[in-house]
Amino acid sequence: MIRKAIPEDAAAVAEIYNYYVVNTVITFETNPVPVAEMRDRILSISENHPYLVCEEAGRISGYCYASPWKRREAYRHTVESTVYAAPSHQGRGLGARLMKALLEELKKTPVHAVIACIAIPNPQSVKLHERLGFRQVSEYREVGRKFDRWIDVGDWLFLLPA
Repeated sequence: MIRKAIPEDAAAVAEIYNYYVVNTVITFETNPVPVAEMRDRILSISENHPYLVCEEAGRISGYCYASPWKRREAYRHTVESTVYAAPSHQGRGLGARLMKALLEELKKTPVHAVIACIAIPNPQSVKLHERLGFRQVSEYREVGRKFDRWIDVGDWLFLLPA
């Protein structure tokens, strides 16, 4: 079941996210996020943008959300999308289900452009986004550093129907 996130989801969301913080370069955060901070993030983001979780058998198996891409007024119709699945749920189509639900929610808003910023290489995320209609629009070399190595990122763009 995909539903709107609530503050009580913070511990499960933090557990999923912190796996990626500690073990991967998918996120550029380097320190695990405390549950209280994750609760604040859920509340802050969901004030103005969709924040969704997938609940299966009473447990959160993944989540996604849209957040402002940049703060200047002219960017107000553009968001950045984020999606994470619990490691045990990777490769099961959960990310696609979450992203489809997010895009449907965004169609109800004034949002026009959705940008996914992906650490490269990340073939699973690239495949997921491109299957949904996102197209790569940029690539930045060595803009992040984690685990003593330089990391490239790319942006994938999806335009919602006018």
